[in-house]
Amino acid sequence: MGKIVISENVSLDGVIQDPTGEEGFRLGGWFGQIGDRDRGAWAQVELDEALGAEALLLGRRSYEFFAARWASRSGEWADRLNSLPKYVVSATLEEPDWNNSTVLKGDVVNEVSKLKQRVNGDIVVYASGQLVHTLVEHDLVDELRLMIYPFVLGAGERLFSETSDKRPMRLVDIRTVGDGLAFLTYQRVRDA
Repeated sequence: MGKIVISENVSLDGVIQDPTGEEGFRLGGWFGQIGDRDRGAWAQVELDEALGAEALLLGRRSYEFFAARWASRSGEWADRLNSLPKYVVSATLEEPDWNNSTVLKGDVVNEVSKLKQRVNGDIVVYASGQLVHTLVEHDLVDELRLMIYPFVLGAGERLFSETSDKRPMRLVDIRTVGDGLAFLTYQRVRDA
């Protein structure tokens, strides 16, 4: 059975909006404001995560962002992302052009539940804020991997939105990445 893993770059105050500064958000671009040592250590964590994944699950906008940047690249990390099966939640995308991509149409909860039954291993979700909110609300998330950036933004789209119930999580790992990033891993606590 598959495990839904949310992997996010997030500010100290939980903002995930426009980390690269390409969306025009006035506080965007915080991802690029870290040092080279942090960036190199972050890249290694991301490569390791990609090597351990069995599939990617993305919302349409995040899929298009990643496809535009990774489809033409090569190297170990790019080769892994390009070869992984990719599942895109979208009501509008018809013909995905990034190799090994499948569009999931219809009810998101039903489609992701079926995907968890088909894939054996980590199904990693990058970015995809709206999809993350849906997955959390419907208790489909098994693990959170949060790369915390040392910025308090004070505004912007947050990783978590209002939910209908609490979701108990257990901290299973804390690591310092580079000089200034923290990598936190939480697993969903479910009744036995």
